[in-house]
Amino acid sequence: MEKIEVEQFGGGGNGAVVRMPGRRFPGVVVQGDSLFVLREEVAEIRAACARGDLDEATDCAGFLLADLDDMLTAYEAELTRHGIPLPYPARQRPPADA
Repeated sequence: MEKIEVEQFGGGGNGAVVRMPGRRFPGVVVQGDSLFVLREEVAEIRAACARGDLDEATDCAGFLLADLDDMLTAYEAELTRHGIPLPYPARQRPPADA
């Protein structure tokens, strides 16, 4: 194990936006338990697809997308707050009722 200094842009714990040494853009810290939850959500989608339950797969994918959108929105807000450009094209957000 190596101890290093990182730049923290906002928030602590899960979803913290940090920049590792030598990296141009910050990243997001995902705790192991949250990573496991994301993995399980993908496994649920795959299982629903395998059994042909597209309604269940669509519902599960919607929950996963919402979780990832929340993380991405927080990431984008921190970069904007610190005057750092996004490392990808700006997202096109669907209307709130979509």
